[in-house]
Amino acid sequence: MRFSYPSPPEEIPRWAREEARRWVGKDQFDVLVMAEELSGRSLEVRYVDLPEDVFGFHVCRGSRGAILINAGLPPFWRRFTLFHEIYHIVKHPKGKAFWERTFQPLSRFEREADHFAWAAVWPEWSRGDYSQWDCL
Repeated sequence: MRFSYPSPPEEIPRWAREEARRWVGKDQFDVLVMAEELSGRSLEVRYVDLPEDVFGFHVCRGSRGAILINAGLPPFWRRFTLFHEIYHIVKHPKGKAFWERTFQPLSRFEREADHFAWAAVWPEWSRGDYSQWDCL
């Protein structure tokens, strides 16, 4: 598969660095536990075959949620996608139906999730130390 990977932002906003601080360096289990506590949902992660232009998405209903991540992504980008989707679940819990009734463009919510994901993975990215995440 050939993916088009996003470039890191020139600067990660302070709010994103602060939000991500407690998530940095956690393994997938601990990340999910934190996300479950914050969202009040039981969450699972699934790695599935998705089109190249789809890194992942989440689906929530009631007290349950699933994060589906493209199985073809390298480990670092799987981790990035996990944080991106968790941000949506925790900070944008009302989803697309809510966004469509606001004055905020959907792109703003995607940018926020990307900034959070970059902040959460930045230490691994900047050190090139993401080989340890190949269990994802």
